[in-house]
Amino acid sequence: MSTEEVENGHQEGPPWKIVGKFPTFEGANAKREKLFEEVDLQVKIHYQGPPDRRYYAVKTRVDPAIAAAEEVVLRREAKKRRKAKLNKKRRKK
Repeated sequence: MSTEEVENGHQEGPPWKIVGKFPTFEGANAKREKLFEEVDLQVKIHYQGPPDRRYYAVKTRVDPAIAAAEEVVLRREAKKRRKAKLNKKRRKK
């Protein structure tokens, strides 16, 4: 084996939020089908198995590409506010 580092293509996205817990897969699948109708929303079913829990969790999150675009817009707005505040302070002196 070589000691070179392998670059992983996986990128972290926005966190998943649990929107429902169901004792059966059928109930979880029905909830998932309803949520699939929403645009730009990722949905998955995750089995929460033994030792403590036994249920199916329905999880959702915003599409990572859209979340990244919104984050860029928020950073730009914050930068504009900081610059405006700094310029205001400089003018008062």
